[in-house]
Amino acid sequence: MTLPPAYLAKFKKYFIRQAALQKQFNALCNLPNTLALSFIKLRNKKYIAILGGGPSALFMFKQFVDAKRNDFTITIFEKSNLLGAGMPYSANGANDEHVTNVSGNEIPEMVTSINDWIKTVSKDTLDKFLIDPEKFNEYKVLPRLLFGQYLTAQFNLLQKQAKEQGLEFEVHYDSEVTNVTDNPDKQNVIVEINNETKHDFDQVIICTGHNWPKKNEGKVPGYFDSPYPPVKLVFKTNDAVAIRGSSLTAIDAIRTLSRRNGMFNNGEDGKLTYTVAGDSKGFKMVMHSRNGLLPAVRFHLEDSHLATGAELTPEEIKQNREENNGFLSIDLVFEKDFKLAFKDKQPDFYERIKDMCMEDFVNDTLDHRESIDPFELFKIEYKEAEISIEQHKSVYWKEMLGVLSFAMNYPAKYFSAEDMIRLQKVLMPLISVVIAYAPQNSVEEMMALHRAGALDIITVGDNNYVEPIEEGGVIYHYTDEQEIEHADTYKIYVDCVGQPHLTFDEFPYKGLSEARTVTPAKLWFKSPKNGQESLKNDSRKVKFDGKGGYYLTVPGVTINDSFQAIDDFGAFNERLYIMAVPYIGGYNPDYSGLDFCLEASGHIIKSILNN
Repeated sequence: MTLPPAYLAKFKKYFIRQAALQKQFNALCNLPNTLALSFIKLRNKKYIAILGGGPSALFMFKQFVDAKRNDFTITIFEKSNLLGAGMPYSANGANDEHVTNVSGNEIPEMVTSINDWIKTVSKDTLDKFLIDPEKFNEYKVLPRLLFGQYLTAQFNLLQKQAKEQGLEFEVHYDSEVTNVTDNPDKQNVIVEINNETKHDFDQVIICTGHNWPKKNEGKVPGYFDSPYPPVKLVFKTNDAVAIRGSSLTAIDAIRTLSRRNGMFNNGEDGKLTYTVAGDSKGFKMVMHSRNGLLPAVRFHLEDSHLATGAELTPEEIKQNREENNGFLSIDLVFEKDFKLAFKDKQPDFYERIKDMCMEDFVNDTLDHRESIDPFELFKIEYKEAEISIEQHKSVYWKEMLGVLSFAMNYPAKYFSAEDMIRLQKVLMPLISVVIAYAPQNSVEEMMALHRAGALDIITVGDNNYVEPIEEGGVIYHYTDEQEIEHADTYKIYVDCVGQPHLTFDEFPYKGLSEARTVTPAKLWFKSPKNGQESLKNDSRKVKFDGKGGYYLTVPGVTINDSFQAIDDFGAFNERLYIMAVPYIGGYNPDYSGLDFCLEASGHIIKSILNN
């Protein structure tokens, strides 16, 4: 019997993947031996799976399309029914009131620009988000759900391009990845979907995106492990709400809770006002910040993309490591990727900071910020940002701090444990505040809430902790700046510190972690003496290897420069790439949104093409 061509095409790609089935394939299809052998040769194609369909997957798929190669077959597994938006730009991460913290000109190049795309959007959608396409420009931030629609449209256009150039691909929606297992004997990777079906691939790229594990949510009434999905915060309350953190994640919770428990209006003086609803008189939000600081306000960026090309080169990094026992000096990164940038651009500022080490600069900057009431500083920075945007003139030191954060992220795996500790304790607290880039309208709302007595912030220091109460709510323990201990009780608590860097034990694919295909990320101490001292202070994170060496365990799994998984023997796995941000935070301590997606996907495609 000879099958019709349509059936042949459908079954061909499955049968030819296993040479052992060649005889069955020939018999079933009644094909000449030479034709069957030509089908077997098609096995030279690489079958690659992209796990997840959000922004990371979008950039990864774009890399395959831009490569203009058709010797791949790409399969995308997405747990929702939507490509492109991911968590941040879908209902899982946003309501109508949530906005991006980047404008159109800051987005890496897509198929079409935001400016061009916005003209194709239906009037009903634009009206819903109060957008006039004639007045829209690339310097405006967007509602996050609308931006999600843009990303979905870009993914659709990329699929069209792929079809036109002969790149084979397929998309599986409603397909949650429940396990991944490497099979070195057969040189493939097994992907389990929805705890049922299993698929094997030559290479797998994990792009599963954000993940907020639930620890107390659902067990302790009034306790929320994150503000996502934000629909869960659409409730009225007559109580104070404790918010852990003061960054963009906290702003998301604030925007949702404030709308359900009151109303914003424009006052006669043009200032935004807020009125608490009559049945929410006890409503108030209290942010708990380690250093008592609010995020910096969005300003005009001179270079809208973080990768400026002026950062340390791979050759410079290699040379420094060779001179430094394999370690990259964080002081060199700070000097070359931050301080020297001011020498020509802002010589006066350079003269002020040129002799400062990283600690001196951070302390000087934070001391200045902490000396001013956080909401007063908010007002000052809001005006500064307004002038920056109106004049298209950057607040340059803040911009360069963003560049520094991006530049050090990729080679951070080469820091010594001592330098990583300095990064975590010294630089990251400043970076997390300054490069948050809070949108102007969010800042206006927060100032209106503060004036209305509905929003406040308190400093809780490094040793604060939250004690869940079984019957509901929490006790927030902290020591204030006057060294007075507090234990404040709240019926509602929302953890808003942002995407946590998840530990190795929280890696979701046990087929990889239990087989040690992936291993815990760690950084070695340059000095055994420093390691020994650190072990005394923190035996949970610092370990002794039994041979005289000490190392610091950092979040997530071990990866190399190509984002390939590293096993227990220090060997990279050419079949497995990981760019899911929650699980590589130890080696990428400050991943930066879409710029990070572009950078990481670029390294991965280079590795795949060179293989």
